[in-house]
Amino acid sequence: MIINFARIDDRLIHGQVTTVWVKKANAKRIIICSDEVAHDEIRKTLLKQAAPPGTKVNICEVDKAVKVYFNPVYENETVFYLFVNPTDVLRMVEQNVPIKTLNIGGMAYREGKTQITKAVSVGPEDIEAFRKLNEHGVKLELRVVDSDTPVDIMKKIEGLSSAQ
Repeated sequence: MIINFARIDDRLIHGQVTTVWVKKANAKRIIICSDEVAHDEIRKTLLKQAAPPGTKVNICEVDKAVKVYFNPVYENETVFYLFVNPTDVLRMVEQNVPIKTLNIGGMAYREGKTQITKAVSVGPEDIEAFRKLNEHGVKLELRVVDSDTPVDIMKKIEGLSSAQ
């Protein structure tokens, strides 16, 4: 499997993803890797309907996504991985899926999270996952839209630590 693009965006497939990021990814298939979403039939149906024409969409649990990655049947398939959170990305990386660069686009604010940009809020589990991904050598670039200048999310996270 050829990973053309990997992105965290908790809205998953929406206007910006379908009009910009799918083109940038230049992949034949979007794979949404999330245990939570894989078990939500309504959300799965809506996400598949939102996909741009000609792009296949699969939604699966993280462990299944890992198995699919290593299945030789798909070795020439180009994919765009979409994630809801960095913990799921880390689970794949720790199982040797070679995600080299991760685009962080949207992580909504919720109770217990700290807003670090207009579009990204992180909680302790997110910070820990980003730190581990960084240790694994994954390039972590915060960029909501393609025209944004990429920002190293680790600088934002370290800024949180020094502010506390």
